[in-house]
Amino acid sequence: MTSAIEAKGLVKRVTSGEGAEPLTILSGLELQIQAGESVAIVGSSGSGKTTLLSLLAGLDTPSAGSIRLDGETLEDKSEDARAALRAGRVGFVFQSFQLLAGFTALENVMLPAELAGRRDARERAVAALESVGLGARLSHYPQQLSGGEQQRVALARAFAAEPKILFADEPTGNLDTATGARIIDLLFALNRERGATLVLVTHDAQLAARCGRTLRLREGRLDG
Repeated sequence: MTSAIEAKGLVKRVTSGEGAEPLTILSGLELQIQAGESVAIVGSSGSGKTTLLSLLAGLDTPSAGSIRLDGETLEDKSEDARAALRAGRVGFVFQSFQLLAGFTALENVMLPAELAGRRDARERAVAALESVGLGARLSHYPQQLSGGEQQRVALARAFAAEPKILFADEPTGNLDTATGARIIDLLFALNRERGATLVLVTHDAQLAARCGRTLRLREGRLDG
């Protein structure tokens, strides 16, 4: 099988202030995720799960080590080059939704496809919103939507570009049980029906159990 994500000797250190000792969050971490896999990353609060997700997606840079995303190295690329690599290949679903307040649901979902240069961005966005049950909410702004509806817009935004790799950070953390269950079903449908690699961070043991593999982050390294 083809590797979607590889990390070797991954180290991440941060400094809280001038003169402070660096804090090591990740220490020599090794990881390989195959294309089409569903993988849950679990661990205690503050263990570095979100930091790891940001590094794997190229949103942050490691202190040492190497990362390959969809066959391309990240550590030697500029921020703009990493963004170009993600466009059209990588989707994100965040706990905080991260929708643009001044954009309608349709405009929020269109944006990644437009940035990727897709001429059918509008058609893709409409189809994605309809697939998550929001076909009647195209012209609504985020503040006019419930939390569950906003998360479904965020999910449609990730779907619209038909990503090869989908990262989800506590995707149900701000949702009620019923809405969270629907969001999870949609995430796994993308993984199953389109062969997208799914990597999610969660505290939810039931959600982790639905993944093909669970990795536990402990003392800067992965077990499992």
